[in-house]
This record gives sequence, C-alpha cells and structure tokens, in this order.
Amino acid sequence: MLQTTEFALLRRIAAEQAGSRAPSLVAGVVRGDRLAWTGARGKVDGAVPTTDTQYRIGSITKTFVAVLVMRLRDEGKLDLNDALDKHMPGTSFGAVTIAQLLAHTGGLTSESPGQWWERAEGGDWPALETSLVEGALRHRSGARFHYTNVGYGVLGELVARLRGTTWLDALNTEILAPLGMTRTTPHPRAPAATGWAVHPYADVLLREPTPDAGAMAPAGQLWSTVSDLARWTRFVGGDTGDVLHPDTVAEMREPAHVEDDATWTSGYGLGLQTMRINGRRLTGHGGSMPGFLAMVLSDQNSGTGALVMANTTSGVAVGAVANDLIELVEQHEPALPAEWEPMAEADPELLALTGQWHWGPTPYVLRLLPGGWLSLAPVSTRGRQSRFRPEGRDTWTGLDGYYAGETLTLHRSASGAVTHLDLVTFVFTREPYGTPEAIPGGVDEQGWRTREG
Repeated sequence: MLQTTEFALLRRIAAEQAGSRAPSLVAGVVRGDRLAWTGARGKVDGAVPTTDTQYRIGSITKTFVAVLVMRLRDEGKLDLNDALDKHMPGTSFGAVTIAQLLAHTGGLTSESPGQWWERAEGGDWPALETSLVEGALRHRSGARFHYTNVGYGVLGELVARLRGTTWLDALNTEILAPLGMTRTTPHPRAPAATGWAVHPYADVLLREPTPDAGAMAPAGQLWSTVSDLARWTRFVGGDTGDVLHPDTVAEMREPAHVEDDATWTSGYGLGLQTMRINGRRLTGHGGSMPGFLAMVLSDQNSGTGALVMANTTSGVAVGAVANDLIELVEQHEPALPAEWEPMAEADPELLALTGQWHWGPTPYVLRLLPGGWLSLAPVSTRGRQSRFRPEGRDTWTGLDGYYAGETLTLHRSASGAVTHLDLVTFVFTREPYGTPEAIPGGVDEQGWRTREG
C-alpha cells in the first residue's frame, strides 16, 4: 500500500493501543484475495507480535460453528426450520429451531448455569444439558434477539451428533484444513500472547486464566493469528474456497434480526453480526474472553476487510478500530472497479429474452447476466427488483430483494414461442397487458381508450 495509507493505519492502531493501555494489539487489512497490510503495537514476551502470534478470538468461534451447521444444511442433513428435538431429542428446549439458535432468537439463557463459564473448566454435554433442565428459556422463542452463548454450545453438540465426531474434528477436517488455517487451534501454541487484565487505576497487569470450556467451547474457545484470521475475513466476505457456496455465506450475512427497525445500524444473521456504518454494510463478528478482545469485519461490496486482536480483558474498541481501518483504506486507496469485459458465451435464446417487459402497465427491463442469470428491474428504478439464478431450461430462482427464493417461469406456446413470464403468479408480457389469455381476470376487450366511458 502507499506509505501514506500505511502510516494512517499504523497511527490508528498506535493511538488505540496507547490510549486503551493494551499490552499488545495486532491488526490486518484484507483486500480481495490477499492480506494487504499488517500492524502491531506493544509486546508479547518482550518482542513485537507477528502475524503468527496467537490470540484468543472468543466469540468469533461462533462463526466457524455456524458454517459447520450451514454445511449440514446444504448437504440436506438438516433444515434450518427443524426443531432441535428432531436431531437432539430430550432437551428442555426442544421446540427451538436451528435457525433461531444460529440467530440468537430462540430465547435461550445467555450463559450456562453454575460458574462463570469463561473462567472455569467446562463440563461435558450431559452436564450442560442437565444444568438446563429448568430455566433454559428466558423469552418466547422467536420473540426477540437475546444473545446466547449456551445456544452455540448446543449447536456444537448438534454438529458432533450429525457428523459422528467432535465439533473440533469436524472444524479441522471441513474448514481449517481446506482453508490452510493451520494456526487456528482450541488451545494456544507458541508463539501465543498471554491474556492480561489491566488495572483501571494503575499501569499494572493481572494474568487471566484460559481454561478449556468443555461443552461451552463452541461459544468461544478458539485461538488464531493475523494470517489465519485474514483468511477467515476473506471467507466472510465471500471468498469461500470449496468450504461453502458463496450464496450460503450471503444468506448468513442477511440480518435475521435488527436492533432498530426504522434505519437499522446493527443486527444479527445466521452466525454473523451485521452493521451499517456511514453507509457501508459490514459483516463479521466480535469476540471477548478474559484477557482477550478480537474483531473481524468485511465489506463485501468493496472486498475490503479488517481484523483486530488484543490481549486485554477490556478497554480496546476492536469494532471501532476494524471499521476505521476499512474506512481509511477506502479513503486513501479506493478500489478500482473491475474491468468490464464481454461474456465468454451467451445463449441466443436467453439473449432474445432481454429488453422490456411489462407487469400490467409498468415497464421492466430484463437483462442477461453471466452464467445464464437474469436481472429484472423496473425502468423507473423504483419498485421490486431481483437477480435470478437458472434452475432449469425455463425456470430461475430469485436471489435477493422481494423475490428472493421465488420462482420465475418462462411460458411458451404450443409452437415453443415465448408468450409471457410468470413470477410467483405475477404475469409479465412484452406489451402492457399483452397476451390477454395469460392475464388473470382477463383484459378489457375494448382495449386502451382515449377517455373514460
């Protein structure tokens, strides 16, 4: 990056580390498919931390568990609307759905009963399940967002049962190994930062414990590095390799809940936090455990992402720092648009479909996209618009907007000529109210008039 950009980025993390009195702080910026910048302030064991120094990433662990669950969904081994009882019968909260657990809307208690789980050795699943026999549900399922670490302990057990192994073995086999994330582990491996609490009124430190969380580990057990977390930042942004289809990650990014309905600024999807800051849509997750803070954020529109980790219990605004790093990069070195180039190939039949169509009297434009995808949008730009992915010769599935998940069907006459489009019962014709036989309710036989009467 330009020296001016790198200095601005370094200045931001230096100010945060000094102002927040963090023993050490590391950060990275991702652009496209690479780690474009890294920075570090403070010391770990007397030396400047590197991109290979491990930090505990806390609840960022949840994003990995969510991906494991979505892989099971994509393989047909579960449905997000399945009640937990279908796969894990016998719990006291079996009516909660898998989607609700992913999105923290199931109403489960936030923390596991008993000792403060982040600082105590965790028990196994039977012990956790027994502790939840009474009082597991704090809210009616689906009624509201209520962040629950317990819910991800449950999802970790769900993954283990459906895979016939531990959630950690599934994680290593299905995610970490394919992505080359060899330094993401459940326990620290040198070089690794020590977790510290900083005294609020004096510049002295207190070592924090890092026990194994047992059945609660899926909520926040993992350790990682700048290099590994940069790969995960790219994953969140859509560079998924062969681990998950990018459309599934896009589904995970969509907010299942927002905290302020009118002009929402923060929400939660399926295992991912999402937010809007200064007009920018960001997705990722934060993490905190005693002695550590972390954040991953990605702007999927620009392809720029950022990560921040610090070995302190509190004080560092990792979310604000990650957002600021993205903003600084976009201000100093805005990404160039991808070069336009013609399609490698275009089906002549699909090409003939392009152009103007009408929903009643309202004109729309149908465009052909690479891969046989279609885009349908009103000419005025006001109204419902979506992209559609091909599913067969004459059918497409909506990917976004009002028509997400709905079917667009091309209708033909007996001779094979195209007559009209049917989009979830809405009829689109080449001329306003053309093809009268396809219009429900018919079309006035007198046709268009110059005046009433």
